[in-house]
Amino acid sequence: MRTSDFYYDLPEELIAQHPIDDRTASRLLALDGTTGTISHHSFKDLDRFLRPGDVLVINNTRVIPARLLGSIKDSGRAIELLLLKRIDEKRWETLARPGKKVRPGKRLVFIENVLEAVVEDVKEDGNRIIAFEYEGVWEEVLDRAGIVPLPPYIHEQLEDKERYQTVYALAPGSSAAPTAGLHFTKDLLNNLNEKGVEIAEVTLHVGLGTFRPVKSENIEDHLMHSEWFDFPEDASDKVRRARKEGRRIVAVGTTSCRTLESVAQMDPDMRPCSGYTSIFIYPGYDFHCVDALVTNFHLPESTLIMMVSAFAGKDNVFRAYNEAVQERYRFFSFGDAMFLTKRQERG
Repeated sequence: MRTSDFYYDLPEELIAQHPIDDRTASRLLALDGTTGTISHHSFKDLDRFLRPGDVLVINNTRVIPARLLGSIKDSGRAIELLLLKRIDEKRWETLARPGKKVRPGKRLVFIENVLEAVVEDVKEDGNRIIAFEYEGVWEEVLDRAGIVPLPPYIHEQLEDKERYQTVYALAPGSSAAPTAGLHFTKDLLNNLNEKGVEIAEVTLHVGLGTFRPVKSENIEDHLMHSEWFDFPEDASDKVRRARKEGRRIVAVGTTSCRTLESVAQMDPDMRPCSGYTSIFIYPGYDFHCVDALVTNFHLPESTLIMMVSAFAGKDNVFRAYNEAVQERYRFFSFGDAMFLTKRQERG
């Protein structure tokens, strides 16, 4: 299967540059993966598509201020780091710009005498291993020195940085938001819970690899990025009980979906676990856990549009995307949402 098979035309003006005031006022396109039926709603209508007994799985990761602007100490040359993966208490794998200047042994300064660093190594993919030096609590130092990184297709400044966080964000560690969750408010979650929908929390720290384009012509040749996840006991209990009783598992976002499917592949009994996943889901994949998916619209030729194509059927998804373009939906991180049910083979 070719990467170009997942291309679609998107007018640039449909790429949402800012969040709307009311999180739940975004639009919701519903797609039945089995029949291909498409309908148009508001995100406030989500309860129409959820049933009592459904388990709604949300990703409680929190975006960190992972973009650091500084300089090389001996030359004063400006540099930028993006934190990708924490290795230990003071060492991170990072993306550096300009990479050629950030060489092993170089000392970097972000806030003098507050946050400095030494370049330890360069990996084969060009990422840098950076050892940071600071006093005090890392989260407090990073909050002072860092900037929340927005996706490269967003060109406007974000006035309220909490709008790039879900209302249930708890576990710091992501370089990008699990954007399907941005549509939820605490009131909406409470209303769903009162209806009988169970809420289960997992964690997957979203890496910037999410935005890396698929460069290989054959999608099977793409090297998927690795992300850390946690599938705790409470989520395990709810998911296992629901599956045993024939109730649906509804993932909020591709990150929750990746977490659930990674666990299901490793352990069909879905017991609590944590670790790294580099699962790559594309058409032909047999979903083991997730029955329905809340998601945003994704970039052409991305691993995420490949995942939703596997879930609801490629032809169905691309018909829905074309209709969303015609209906002037807002796309990507601050855009509108979809509710997808899994494609079932009809006998």
